[in-house]
Amino acid sequence: MLTVDPALSTPLYEQLRDQIIGQIASGELTPGDKLPSVRQLASDLEMAPNTVARTYKELEAAGYLQTRGRNGTTVAEDTSGNDTHRKAARLTEDYLERMSALGFTTERTITYLQRNHR
Repeated sequence: MLTVDPALSTPLYEQLRDQIIGQIASGELTPGDKLPSVRQLASDLEMAPNTVARTYKELEAAGYLQTRGRNGTTVAEDTSGNDTHRKAARLTEDYLERMSALGFTTERTITYLQRNHR
């Protein structure tokens, strides 16, 4: 489930971007999975559609997502085969495991990163 917190200093589009990347890295979202439309996700998260569109565009440019017009936005097919994405996924998994060993849940780890990332 995607969430954003307007009270955080991290911009909303970055919060959303980081969560989608995290879900792809963890396998929660897999290649071919369809994401909600820009308008639907904006409505669900009570965000401006332009903010969601910006996030999707950035993720598409980075190779995480692909947009197919009326067919919507999906997780790109090649993210698992891309060496950079594979390395990022491995680092993310290692980090989450280490944070878990310290007693942090995934949600708490995300909040920790959002508050302490500079």
